[in-house]
Amino acid sequence: MADFSVNSPRYRGARHGRVEHLLYFAPVYLLALPFALAAHGWSILRHARQPAVGPFARAKAEADQIVPMIFRG
Repeated sequence: MADFSVNSPRYRGARHGRVEHLLYFAPVYLLALPFALAAHGWSILRHARQPAVGPFARAKAEADQIVPMIFRG
């Protein structure tokens, strides 16, 4: 007889709404943007070349890392 409890589907928790995610993402992104712009400018001055990732993409990546931590809270 097979043991179905081993491979049973797991409940992954409640999914948060897209609007709620956007409400947290927008202020975090706006707070990360000045720091990303400063880091981008510092990198240009220090290395005398453009970084591979622009300041807006860097701020978005930082906000994408921080917002899920808020939901896990």
